[in-house]
Amino acid sequence: MPLHFSVEEMTSRGDRAAAEVRAAGIDALLLFKQESMYWLSGYDTFGFAMFQCLVLTADGRQVLLTRMPDRGTAEYTSNLTDIRVWHDVEGMNPAIDLVQVLDDLGLRGSRLGIELDSYGLKASNWQLLETALEGFCTWTDASTLIQELRRTKSPAELAYIRRAAELADDAWDAAVARSAAGVSEADVLADMQDVILRSGGDYAGNGIIIGSGPAALMVRYISGRRTLDTDDQLTLEWCGVERQYHAAMMRTLLTGNASAEHVAMHAACAEALVACEDAIGPGVTLGEVFDVHARVLDEAGFRDHRMNACGYGMGAVYAPIWVDWPMLYHGNPLTFAADQVYFLHMILLNLDDGRAMNLGHSVVVTDDGCERLSRSSLDLVVK
Repeated sequence: MPLHFSVEEMTSRGDRAAAEVRAAGIDALLLFKQESMYWLSGYDTFGFAMFQCLVLTADGRQVLLTRMPDRGTAEYTSNLTDIRVWHDVEGMNPAIDLVQVLDDLGLRGSRLGIELDSYGLKASNWQLLETALEGFCTWTDASTLIQELRRTKSPAELAYIRRAAELADDAWDAAVARSAAGVSEADVLADMQDVILRSGGDYAGNGIIIGSGPAALMVRYISGRRTLDTDDQLTLEWCGVERQYHAAMMRTLLTGNASAEHVAMHAACAEALVACEDAIGPGVTLGEVFDVHARVLDEAGFRDHRMNACGYGMGAVYAPIWVDWPMLYHGNPLTFAADQVYFLHMILLNLDDGRAMNLGHSVVVTDDGCERLSRSSLDLVVK
């Protein structure tokens, strides 16, 4: 059983989660987020795309309901001992199987918490479950219960994130070495992914974002590869990943001659990124740090080209995206705390003249500020 954490740490997580269930005044929590299942038990899969649920009771019992293909996966990767299977058959309704599990656990007439805000609980399955629960018990939305426990990382989790950050830096080095006029994006992408995988890392929660020319303004993965021109821009956003723990980075590099506008955009992004790092610390709100980012970019004349968020949490996440809650945006009242990890991204997209400039990396909050996890320079790269 390849658990990536000690028995003591996993036991502590289970105890803390059960205590939070009790504190929330619920009798059990229905987990549909794969991130929650991984954190609580070590269970590692993409099978959450189908119906599955991990039940955590107030007294700490854990029961997984999943499909047959994931039974062995759960046995191999997790500390779960009670694994139930619902069967693929015409007219199947796994929500009925889940209610039977709940009945077996003595939860008829109880009050449940449910992770409604989850990619693992699509609307059609929720309709089945809501109907099946009618008259059996009452329920409430408990989407953030495990999410809040996951925000602050243990020393072992931070070790994986630090390794992920090293892989991210290595991938950037590979991208810089490969990029040049006449080189295909495909070669850059292949080299970056090759470095991460050959070093024992994992695939990220979404594909590496790569785009040159006009696609450098997409900041989303899109299909189709392009060859870099003599004077071009290449935007990259990627993660190093270790044991599903992510550390993101973002850069725009240039080929040929750097325009004065590109240079000014880069200088503003670098100033804003450092200013955000300087502003972060325990007790500071995420909204306050966003406002620092906005002030620097606005004063530099780029108000119309910046984003309405400048970062988000990092952790062990699954497809479809590597974004982990919460995000840095204006007015967000959540506060930073030591041992939390965030990706800070300064994004400028001038849709009028087709220029992009992006700069970002991950940081860990310390007792009196934050620590940059990347060793890479913030200097503009022109090939």
